[in-house]
Amino acid sequence: MRSDHEVPAKPVLASDMYGFFVGRKQMSEPRLFVPVRAGAYATALRLFRTAAGKRTAVAFTSPLKLTKVLGTDQRWVVLTAPALRGMLAELDVIGIVIDPAGTMTRSAERVA
Repeated sequence: MRSDHEVPAKPVLASDMYGFFVGRKQMSEPRLFVPVRAGAYATALRLFRTAAGKRTAVAFTSPLKLTKVLGTDQRWVVLTAPALRGMLAELDVIGIVIDPAGTMTRSAERVA
């Protein structure tokens, strides 16, 4: 039986993919938990869309926050903000959203 405090998300070692996180050395920057998706041959950052339709990256300050928003099956890597920005530099991404609360499934309606 799982505890509510247990984080069942599946981490992927970023050191193997990007070289930004090496073994168990302490990072000088705060750690961010970044969702990724597994492809046939590689692991890639998972990008999202803003309400306006622009592509953005998301990151979380804890695995528990990531799991609450994206679910227990979401894979993630540990990166620093500079490392994540470096990976996004050549992509058409407007920025990084830290600790998003969730997503809207439809447009909000105006109340008169």
